[in-house]
Amino acid sequence: MTQLTAAEAHQILKPFDCLRRDDALSRANKPRIREALLTVVQLSDYQILGICADNLTEGQQALKAYSAALGYAPELKGGAIADAVYIKFNPKSGLCYAEAYTGEYRGVLVSCQSAYESGVNEMYGHLPLDLFEN
Repeated sequence: MTQLTAAEAHQILKPFDCLRRDDALSRANKPRIREALLTVVQLSDYQILGICADNLTEGQQALKAYSAALGYAPELKGGAIADAVYIKFNPKSGLCYAEAYTGEYRGVLVSCQSAYESGVNEMYGHLPLDLFEN
């Protein structure tokens, strides 16, 4: 597999625009999506994760998998949530919490943050919850 350029990675991730739900897109070539995400992550200072899942267990699995892939080890705060959940993780502040979620979307939002204009400052998602699972 060849290394993606920043422009190529952005083109792969651009269809995940947070505004529409496209399940076919989520079933696309996961290895290529992973590679694209890891490429843009290298060009940003840190990433904020937002996870929308059917339940806390599913959300925690996605948090663990994405965090491991991005080099983070969050500590989720909060108690049990019975239904759909939104988990937010900000590695810069250390904030990591879960709350009930009533929205229809499922997946992971990755907000790339850079201090400099030349870095990546974009949000991608909703990416597949299981993107980093084998």
